[in-house]
Amino acid sequence: MKKKLVSVALCAAMVTGMLSGCAGSSTTAKKEGSNAAGKVYYLNFKPEVTDVWEEIAKTYTEKTGVEVKVVTAAGGNYESTLKSEIAKTDAPTLFQINGPIGYQSWKDYCADLKDSDFYAALSDKSLAITGEDGGVYGIPYTIEGYGIIYNDAIMEKYFATSGAKAASVDEINSFDKLKEVVEDMQAKKDELGIKGVFASTSLLPGEEWRWQTHLADLPIYEEYQDKGVNDLDEIEFTYSDQFKNIFDLYLNNSTTDPKMLGSKGVNDSMAEFALGQAAMVQNGNWAWSQIAEVSGNVVDAEDIKFLPIYMGLKDEDKQGLCVGTENYFCINKQVSEADQKASLDFINWLISDETGKDYMTNKLGNIAPFTTFADDEKPSDPLAQNLLAYMEGGKTSIPWIFTTFPSQTFKDNFGGALLEYAQGTMSWDEVKATVIDQWKTEKAAAK
Repeated sequence: MKKKLVSVALCAAMVTGMLSGCAGSSTTAKKEGSNAAGKVYYLNFKPEVTDVWEEIAKTYTEKTGVEVKVVTAAGGNYESTLKSEIAKTDAPTLFQINGPIGYQSWKDYCADLKDSDFYAALSDKSLAITGEDGGVYGIPYTIEGYGIIYNDAIMEKYFATSGAKAASVDEINSFDKLKEVVEDMQAKKDELGIKGVFASTSLLPGEEWRWQTHLADLPIYEEYQDKGVNDLDEIEFTYSDQFKNIFDLYLNNSTTDPKMLGSKGVNDSMAEFALGQAAMVQNGNWAWSQIAEVSGNVVDAEDIKFLPIYMGLKDEDKQGLCVGTENYFCINKQVSEADQKASLDFINWLISDETGKDYMTNKLGNIAPFTTFADDEKPSDPLAQNLLAYMEGGKTSIPWIFTTFPSQTFKDNFGGALLEYAQGTMSWDEVKATVIDQWKTEKAAAK
């Protein structure tokens, strides 16, 4: 998996052949012909880039005359929003699935894209979502990565303190060392000018995705590896203690009392980091725009870097970031052919037109896995650059296997259990039991 991900990043960094007219009529359409070209309705998955998608829609319409509508689902509510919207007469023409599990839910709506220019430009065809019939029904439009984002200026200030537990970030390559450093930093928070080492662990309902998917990815991946599988109908949550290690570290060395975390969202966490109130926050490369756009941001771009998420798993010193995608574009085959074509033209424009590519890399921050992006068209933001450095530097990337997690219900119940644990109303054994039981129940229900 690591080699595939690295190859995608490298392929995306080279022009191996530009698309020939891949944008179809979208890049040349006249405004007078916009009605014949159909229209686009994109149901956006990420609230944090809503403004960018709306700007893209406006720009594309101005250039082509093709109507593009963008609706954004609230955090944690994409599936329910899609169910509601797709039943309407004016249904989304372009939507997302999060991987194989998502495809099983939406395969009746996914058009076959195997003959499309969009698929032809995909650097690594194995990344696409395919059906048993050989069709291609979901195409990833970005590769992303996440870990522990840290403010290097605060870290350097800590390393200069008396009795610091490390002399540089390079020494932090295990959970034990991370814990030692973090707890010492927390004890010195006033000296460092921070409210806590970690930004708030967002546990507001719908905002727990950093924990019930992203953080849980590591222990479940390790369990898959032990059993030599890519999915399981039942899990033992073998590495729940390791999950608890890092989760407790987040809770106990934070800007916020654990009992108050039920009111905290991801934006609260990112604002705390951007304002210099916290030294670390778990999130992905997409968080750069959130940090940069916070009013009063005091964190310089050159100080924003990644650490792997250490929790006590095997061979941690070789571990890199968690790299993958849950962002697959799908075309709704139940809308008109004109709208399907307009939607394909729109996404082709994003990966072939100079303006579209600029939006993909510099505004959305995507590491686009397409042969149409040259080396100088990779994202310039610090987190994307740091992610690529990890991928190309010999560390072992942890693949995103949370796309195999059973359902949104499982995730919601997992998140609810974590909140109760943080508030002191549920034991860790009860959290573990909830995860195991809900996984089994929801996997069975999916069948």
